[in-house]
Amino acid sequence: MKITPQHFSQEVHKPQRPQEKPESKTNEATSVEHSTATTNVGVSKQRMLSWFARVGISPAMLSSDPKRQRHAIERRKHIIETQKANNLQAVLNIALNVAINEQTSENLDPDWFFTFSSMAEEIHSPPMQELWGKIFAVEVARPGSFSLRTLQLLKTLTHRDAKVFARAVSVASKRNNDPVPRILVGYHRRKGLLSFLKRPLPEQVNLATVGLSYPDLLSLQEMKLIYASEIESGEYSEGQKIALRCINANFHLTCRTSGVALVYYKFTPIGSELFTLVGKTPNEQYIAALKNVLSGAFDIS
Repeated sequence: MKITPQHFSQEVHKPQRPQEKPESKTNEATSVEHSTATTNVGVSKQRMLSWFARVGISPAMLSSDPKRQRHAIERRKHIIETQKANNLQAVLNIALNVAINEQTSENLDPDWFFTFSSMAEEIHSPPMQELWGKIFAVEVARPGSFSLRTLQLLKTLTHRDAKVFARAVSVASKRNNDPVPRILVGYHRRKGLLSFLKRPLPEQVNLATVGLSYPDLLSLQEMKLIYASEIESGEYSEGQKIALRCINANFHLTCRTSGVALVYYKFTPIGSELFTLVGKTPNEQYIAALKNVLSGAFDIS
């Protein structure tokens, strides 16, 4: 049965001009939207004020009264210096809790220390303070482990940058007796005359599928933590063996044919220094994908 206006009681029907109800809804919606926008602006302003308050700045900080002006400036200096001292104290507390076996009686370079301290006082993020604390602990135990150039780069890194680098570390491997880590992505085979008759095999791992995207690689290259282009090893001969260690996974490759070269991204000297500090969690998905790709040219054990 089709429902029509006759099915509703006329007694509860209140005459109303057509414009009244829609207009009321429109006004109400406009009021809500305006209230929401005002609230958002208010929250944003509070955030702005909060951040600037951390460096001793407020909208009406400076007045025309010279005495009050000097007081405001001195108060700002005190806030900034206190924050710097707090940052250094946080770095020291972290360093004191790092267990490092001393391997030398050599003293820390004073120039290195004072450069370090002037940089570390500007590090406000707790995760980055932890990294700086580890650097100091290692440098005291083994002077010369970290160059000033590394410190200068590290000072420009954010917590987000450190996360990207940690993802790169999780897929990095080393060859025996080679201190430089690299991100192995696959292999390149020298093409033979009959290669077109064979079914093409995947020769590289798609790093984006294992947590390291192309933008991540570009960021690492811009930060000078890895070199800007892929590198090929020398060609391996048939039966040649290569030992690799990826975090806590060891595997051995035996080349089945000659003319095969491994392809990888190599860490820079700065990236290699920072590699020793980052917590290493194995990327099992990457290891499985890498073995799958390399199985096209190598026996893996």
